[in-house]
Amino acid sequence: TMVSLGVILFIAILLLPYMKRILKEDEKIKLALYHQKKEIEIKNKDLTDSINYAKKIQLAILPDKEYIDKSLPNSFIFYRPKDIVSGDFYWCRNVENTTLIACADCTGHGIPGASMSMIGNSVLNEIINNKKDTNLDPGNILDQLEKGVNEALSTKDYETQSKDGMDISLCCIENDKMVVHYAGALRPLIIINNDDLKEIKGNRFPIGGGDIYKKGNFKTHTIKIKEGDKFYMYSDGFPDQFGGVKSKKYMNKNFKNFLIKNHKLSTKEQYDLLNKELISWKGDLEQIDDILIIGILF
Repeated sequence: TMVSLGVILFIAILLLPYMKRILKEDEKIKLALYHQKKEIEIKNKDLTDSINYAKKIQLAILPDKEYIDKSLPNSFIFYRPKDIVSGDFYWCRNVENTTLIACADCTGHGIPGASMSMIGNSVLNEIINNKKDTNLDPGNILDQLEKGVNEALSTKDYETQSKDGMDISLCCIENDKMVVHYAGALRPLIIINNDDLKEIKGNRFPIGGGDIYKKGNFKTHTIKIKEGDKFYMYSDGFPDQFGGVKSKKYMNKNFKNFLIKNHKLSTKEQYDLLNKELISWKGDLEQIDDILIIGILF
């Protein structure tokens, strides 16, 4: 026993310097990891602060509630970004006795989508500000939006050519004539009256998106407004949201049924029910995309 203890003690004495060295290295590693963690936390905070500031800028370019209420007194806008900033945006301008309103869904979400939304908003404003060179026909406006977005994203190198763009529905409402002119790029206009739903589809190509689409001019549809008409424009965020018992997509069919079921309610009630339906359907699942729904009641 004494010999064994002596051998163990001898080995321990021999290993002591190595143990001290290992402990010292371990301490260095822990200290380095701590500093890396603090550095990452600082960078994350700086990035979050920058994105929050970008959110303020993005919200500043969107029409405020007072302007929307004045332009379209009986309407609602349901706007739920997936991240802090959004690739979906809405746009509204009044020109004399005409109201233009758009519902746009840009490529991506978060910072890339928000950057694209800034370009779209800027080009739309430029088109209207220079309206001497154009009329207020929605198809014509989307043609010019296509040109403006492509110019903003243009590059001589085909390999790096931007495939970004946006889907959009645009309505021009002639308030004195009770007429709506609509044009769309992959986004429809839904009209509901007396539980009867009519869907007017836009062109089957987006604004921008590179050269993979065969394109022509955007088509304008003219609709005479009837008393009790409800007009809806929306991005694909709500129908594409996963949820429910089987964690499946909500789907366009269910979304349209929801609109039909609740279209006779007030704008506030419809807004509240959309919020309730989204929360109930999504449950604990993550929101997968930006959500934008515009409802106009006549």
